[in-house]
Amino acid sequence: MSFRTATTCCWASSRQPMRSWMCVLILRSQIVTAAQQKEKDTTNHIETNNLPEWTNSKKPIDKEEALRSYHGLCESKKLLEAQLQSQARKHEDELEAFRTQIELLRDDIEKKQEMLNHTMSLSPEAQVEYSVQQEITRLTNDNLDLKELVEKLEKNERKLKKQLRIYMKKVQELEVSVTAAASQSTTAKPEMTRQVTVQRREKDFEGMLEYYKEDEALLVKTLITDMKPHAVSATVPCLPAYILFMCIRHADYINDDQKVHSLLTSTINAIKKVLKKNNDDFEMTSFWLANTSRLLHCLKQYSGDEAFMTQNTAKQNEHCLKNFDLAEYRQVLSDLSIQIYQQLVKVAEHVMQPMIVSAMLESESIPSLAGVKPMGYRNRSSSMDKDEEGPGSYTLEALIRQLGQFHGVMGEHGLDPEIAGQVIRQLFYSINAVTLNNLLLRKDVCSWSTGMQLRYNISQMEEWLRGKNLHQSGAVINMEPVIQAAQLLQVKKKTSQDAEAICSLCTALTMQQIVKILNLYTPLNEFEERVTVSFIRNIQNRLQERNDVPMLLVDTKHTFPVLFPYTPSALSLETLHIPANLSLHFLTRV
Repeated sequence: MSFRTATTCCWASSRQPMRSWMCVLILRSQIVTAAQQKEKDTTNHIETNNLPEWTNSKKPIDKEEALRSYHGLCESKKLLEAQLQSQARKHEDELEAFRTQIELLRDDIEKKQEMLNHTMSLSPEAQVEYSVQQEITRLTNDNLDLKELVEKLEKNERKLKKQLRIYMKKVQELEVSVTAAASQSTTAKPEMTRQVTVQRREKDFEGMLEYYKEDEALLVKTLITDMKPHAVSATVPCLPAYILFMCIRHADYINDDQKVHSLLTSTINAIKKVLKKNNDDFEMTSFWLANTSRLLHCLKQYSGDEAFMTQNTAKQNEHCLKNFDLAEYRQVLSDLSIQIYQQLVKVAEHVMQPMIVSAMLESESIPSLAGVKPMGYRNRSSSMDKDEEGPGSYTLEALIRQLGQFHGVMGEHGLDPEIAGQVIRQLFYSINAVTLNNLLLRKDVCSWSTGMQLRYNISQMEEWLRGKNLHQSGAVINMEPVIQAAQLLQVKKKTSQDAEAICSLCTALTMQQIVKILNLYTPLNEFEERVTVSFIRNIQNRLQERNDVPMLLVDTKHTFPVLFPYTPSALSLETLHIPANLSLHFLTRV
């Protein structure tokens, strides 16, 4: 098809809009074909004219030059290929960036469209409120971005200040050395034959510890995360709490609120992580209960409030905080102390749980009652005696020894005696609850001999409390239901006078508990009579007037509310010594 024919065809078909693009393609291909044919003819003509001249040329060909030209062409080809590949990669990267930007813009448009649709569906008042909320959200995000930028700039500023101090110190040292060298060169005085020593005056410390903000993570890691109780066992009790408070004092002294906030927040979070990691370790939990409560007492003692300054010395009053009121952090530390106390009690109860029944009801601490068993349980009891030394049996001495270990650990860590007393009171409540519940569910232990044995065991525990000066802690009162249950097993249960005596005696037991024990009571031998039904009904009639809460078993999960009485420290902060084994060399005493 000729060029004119194609043109005529396209012109004729231009009236058909659906096929006009086909004519354009045909016309374009025809033009390209004609141009290629013309170029080919011209090339053939030039080669034909130059061929005889090349052939008849007698000039020799330089092979080295031709080889260099060939290598040059190869290098040019490689360079062009590398440039082409680089351009292709750059083009792909740009395309990918554009695609990502398009996706982001598309998502943004969709979100804005959804917001617009949601806004249009609301009432005018709701539209105003929604717009205000969106603007608040936007301003909040902008504020957070600006705050992050400020923090980065402040961090860079502190870094530059630190470098400036280092350089200033080096300059001062250089100036001193230059001055000393100049004085030695100008003065030709004879050397002194007597050696002089410079005496350093003892500096008066203010009970503060300075550290750089960059060392805060190391401080928390050393004092809390990696701290082991035995590492400070030979030092002042609650040493980590004192060191942390001295660091807080210095941050208050230089009026750096961000430093105070950051250190206290990091301290609280680190203590929580340590306790979560060691949630079944009594020693670690006791250690951090003592330190947390001591830090709380220090924040009160040096707060500047007159109510907490009555027992301070004049020097301690001088060490009070100057710039910040940390009452909110005192509340946070108080809540944290309560959580640690509850974890401590839970760990101790978990350790004692398998020991209570065996020690209080099954072990025979009175030798004369070793063979006295209720009827129907003598054979089974003798089989238990054979296995008494097994892994599941515990004696009363083992239970008391465990209580002594708990009390000793709390005292070694410097826990306030009032708090330790509350822990022991809670443990005695747990002993009472588990013992009484088993007594109410086991017929084999409801006998006169068990009552005698149980009363003896309780007297031994009371003696231990008096030896540890814990008889005023309220622990004995928590054992009152078990004491009355033991007496109920021992008293007479026949006449109406016996019923009246039982009702006046068992005031800590409910009617259901008294009746249950009487129903389970098992005679020692055939000569002892069982408790009659009429006697039990007599007891029920007498106890109707009490209006007791219907309760049979004791709640073993009940926890008494804990109180942390204010206990100021007599320690002077300026005299505190930090052991070298703690590796706190980055702290500076002020």
